[in-house]
Amino acid sequence: MKKHNFNAGPSILPREVIEDTAKAILDFNGSGLSLMEISHRAKDFQPIVDEAVALFKELLNIPEGYSVLFLGGGASLEFCMIPFNFLEKKAAYLNTGVWAKKAMKEAKGFGEVVEVASSAEATYTYIPKDYTVPADVDYFHITTNNTIYGTELKEDLNVNVPMVADMSSDIFSRPIDVSKYICIYGGAQKNLAPAGVTFVIVKNDAVGKVSRYIPTMLNYQTHIDGGSMFNTPPVVPIYAALQTLRWIKAQGGVKEMERRAIEKADMLYAEIDRNKMFVGTAAKEDRSRMNICFVMAPEYKELEADFLKFATEKGMVGIKGHRSVGGFRASCYNAMPKESVQALIDCMQEFEKLH
Repeated sequence: MKKHNFNAGPSILPREVIEDTAKAILDFNGSGLSLMEISHRAKDFQPIVDEAVALFKELLNIPEGYSVLFLGGGASLEFCMIPFNFLEKKAAYLNTGVWAKKAMKEAKGFGEVVEVASSAEATYTYIPKDYTVPADVDYFHITTNNTIYGTELKEDLNVNVPMVADMSSDIFSRPIDVSKYICIYGGAQKNLAPAGVTFVIVKNDAVGKVSRYIPTMLNYQTHIDGGSMFNTPPVVPIYAALQTLRWIKAQGGVKEMERRAIEKADMLYAEIDRNKMFVGTAAKEDRSRMNICFVMAPEYKELEADFLKFATEKGMVGIKGHRSVGGFRASCYNAMPKESVQALIDCMQEFEKLH
């Protein structure tokens, strides 16, 4: 039976990326050595990093004066690296979910933190609007896509202060104006690579402004100067990331990824809205294209476990909602084929006919 991988992360990757990486794990570039056992200083590996950086810059149209880094620690380590490197006195945060809240918690250890708005009172089912970002903050931090709650900021905000964004789960799913940000970061295990590498896009002249001592490994300047090679980088995930970047370019780039994301999300949300057994959880104007969250309608609530079992038997993988929300979550990242979304829709319609 074909499996349809809706896991929220680590998540689906293009099949050819998996196959190319698997070949390199067996024999890297005909060297007779595995990608897992070569030195990151090997002459064959530096071009991998160089090409990955170049494709990052090309696909996202990153302007001059920015560095692309491949680090360890996941987005969770960036929650403290951001204030370590950028927070001198005060920072502003938009609280749109668990990960935004965790980022804000870390920042409070470095200076004053202003929560400009929050949707916590509605279980983060919408993106706050009509708030004011203080003009005197060192930066304004946003989380563009909220994987647990299925909400997403689909356009770059216009604010008059430096912006920082956690784009773990929607990077490369739409064009972004990188010039609006001093830093964009994310764990790669949703739209880019297997778990183990973190991408950071950082504006070079924004670094080195704080007065505090920054531990060597937590200082962005260390990794800018070292070209992501200050310490041993996560070699296999970087290689896989390069294969994904090549795949995105071959498919037509970020604009094509956006077109597909809109098409897949529109298909599934249309079925959720049509099918009387299911209800979407996020405010319609803020619905995520990446993580589509829904629950059983109240009168069918007792059938939740039955639908999960039914869908699983039909090959749907990873559609159970996050434990803090319940219900269902279909993660439709770039590598998710339209056919899998249609298979889930067919599953929902078949279950509807049975009940």
